[in-house]
Amino acid sequence: MQAYKNEHETIPGNPSAAKSSAVQLRAEATKEDLLLLSESDWRFWKTNGYIVIKGAISAAQALKTAGFLWEFEEKNPDDSSTWYTCARAEMQMKELVNTGMVEVYNHQTLWSNRQSSTIHKAFSDIWGIKKLWVTIDRANLNFPNKPGFEYKGFIHWDYDPQTNPQNVQGVLALADQTDEQMGGFQCVPWLFQNFEAWNEQQPEDKNPFIPNLKGLEDKIVKVPLEAGDLLIFNSQLAHGIRPNNSKDKVRIAQYISMMPAEEHNLSLKEWRINSWKNRIAPEGYAFPGDPRNWEKTKYQTAELSELGKKLLGLEAWS
Repeated sequence: MQAYKNEHETIPGNPSAAKSSAVQLRAEATKEDLLLLSESDWRFWKTNGYIVIKGAISAAQALKTAGFLWEFEEKNPDDSSTWYTCARAEMQMKELVNTGMVEVYNHQTLWSNRQSSTIHKAFSDIWGIKKLWVTIDRANLNFPNKPGFEYKGFIHWDYDPQTNPQNVQGVLALADQTDEQMGGFQCVPWLFQNFEAWNEQQPEDKNPFIPNLKGLEDKIVKVPLEAGDLLIFNSQLAHGIRPNNSKDKVRIAQYISMMPAEEHNLSLKEWRINSWKNRIAPEGYAFPGDPRNWEKTKYQTAELSELGKKLLGLEAWS
């Protein structure tokens, strides 16, 4: 998750992941430039606006993180009668209602994943620089639809694509998502490839964040992921979460992205360090928070590796 809109305005809520970067995304790359991606990976990324990094974390670490999310939500993965409960706080961003957002941001398991060297290399390849900060974002337990807990799914942009946003977003699979019926990531690469021509045919009063997909239904791609896979996508790619129409499968994921470090931005650095150290969650339109305040009262400050300290901003890259 990144920036969020109310009608046509960007609504700040998470300072670590809320705006387009002043740094341009890498335009070209050769085999010698790339730390992790292959040349075919790079071509796929440039053509389709997304790429899947297989096994970015181990299956065991993915399982451990998923186990923590179940614990945090006070739900039993083996007992579906515990899955469907009323939200603890009202979600103002209505398209996210019943999508299973887990309001936890700074637990050790989440930070252990963020400071993966594989994940850092992947984002370094995309940006073309190693000096990055990781976003401080949440996780997701998306349950099968049932009466009273329906979710239709959506396709949107978090940024108006006409502004040429320079940003990427990411989702880390914490359980297999190979069944198209169980929810998960969906996107429209065709629209990424043909945006200018498509946009010329749209009315002037169109919603700049929600594309009209009439006639493009067969262009929607449902991306399969296995536990431990990382999906990175360009913010100019129309995307969303598809509905979980399975009988008993739960889509489990953590949102992770990286952006060029802003070490000169002292207020942002202070917010990030305080968020990590004191387990402070973002507040805003798309972030209802956890009224139990468990992050502060139940868990300790996450331990960071040397890479993790730089990805947070606790230590400088230079």
